[in-house]
Amino acid sequence: MLQSHHYRITKQRRSLLEYLCGFKEQYVSITQVTEHMKQLYPGMSYNTVYRNLKDFSELGIIETKNKPTGACVKYQCDFDRLHHHHFICQNCGRVREVKMCPLTIFQDQLEGCVIEGHRFELYGLCPKCAKLQ
Repeated sequence: MLQSHHYRITKQRRSLLEYLCGFKEQYVSITQVTEHMKQLYPGMSYNTVYRNLKDFSELGIIETKNKPTGACVKYQCDFDRLHHHHFICQNCGRVREVKMCPLTIFQDQLEGCVIEGHRFELYGLCPKCAKLQ
């Protein structure tokens, strides 16, 4: 995908993608990503990591999310999938896709408004964590 959009596949980009592949089911903070990359490449700057993450996000390789603790990213497994939302476990951080959209409910209540985008997330405990409660 990178080459088809005229991005070079460098060792650093390959390492970054390999690391992000481990986060298909949960988000990882950009700080954690940067720390990991600096361990592999001590001279790599935060700006370089951030710029690559921005490019990956624009290409649809990763999803980004702003949390109170900072920005996070998650590897996108299926690039051609349909519109979806997330259930996020508050205990382990595991993410599950919700393949329905409640936007029509909100549109009915916002007559005259032009909605240009949205993000819908549910929070709670996944089945595994709920059993531990």
